[in-house]
Amino acid sequence: MSSAQSHKKILVVDDSPAELKLLTQLLEHEGYQAIGVDDLTKIEQTIDADRPGLILLDVVMPVRNGFEACRELKASAEYGAIPVIIVTTKATQSDRHWGELQGANGYVFKPFRREDLMRAVRRFA
Repeated sequence: MSSAQSHKKILVVDDSPAELKLLTQLLEHEGYQAIGVDDLTKIEQTIDADRPGLILLDVVMPVRNGFEACRELKASAEYGAIPVIIVTTKATQSDRHWGELQGANGYVFKPFRREDLMRAVRRFA
């Protein structure tokens, strides 16, 4: 697979079925291949199987939150180079700062405007 193809592949992680559907449909409409996952415990195996070029990550999820997952991915030799955009309702400046400290490459607040999300996605994919 060429790197151009993998950059068109985006992993979307959100425990809300409605948000997951909205994000994957929006990305597919824009020409990306979106892979939806609703469980952060499956993120590494999904990355191994699908090799996405970008990850969109919700924060508020059961068991493991998005900040923890971002920090762990970014600390990993295997996954650390994959850009991560946090897409969350946690919309304060301190939340954004904390996301950046965890290694997030971008931060988009929910509810997002389509243009804002796609601008963030196009920076990395």
